[in-house]
Amino acid sequence: MKYMAVVLGIFGLEFGLKEYVERKKTEGITEKKMGGALLIRKHHNRGAFLNAGQNRQKAVMLVSVLLTIVTTVVFILTLGQAGQGLLKWGLTFFLGGAFSNTYDRMVRKYVVDYVSFNVPFKWLRRIIFNIGDFCIMIGALLMVIGYYQR
Repeated sequence: MKYMAVVLGIFGLEFGLKEYVERKKTEGITEKKMGGALLIRKHHNRGAFLNAGQNRQKAVMLVSVLLTIVTTVVFILTLGQAGQGLLKWGLTFFLGGAFSNTYDRMVRKYVVDYVSFNVPFKWLRRIIFNIGDFCIMIGALLMVIGYYQR
């Protein structure tokens, strides 16, 4: 039950943040936070990671839905097994982010991204994320580690 609570918590947090960004932020305006380390700016990502596939939105949405469904099935099957804590936590974080971004793709037709890092590397500073993206990356890393610890 704790895993589902975290999935729903990630989704709820992201839903609230994305709604706030959509209502209160203007695309093209950048706000510095945390002493300038974080840049807050609204971006509508019509593709996948790094805008890949932005000209094929329906295909990106279909792949997103299918991967989320498959991961959900694996998550449900894994919950019934003893142990495998890292794998379960990886699936939990992954699904929290995946549900959020897939919801955006289905309802908004784009994913709301809103945070980037104020780093010296211009190419990295231009990449805009959301918390769901971080959860997906953390979840994928935990799943791989958890899988190989079996």
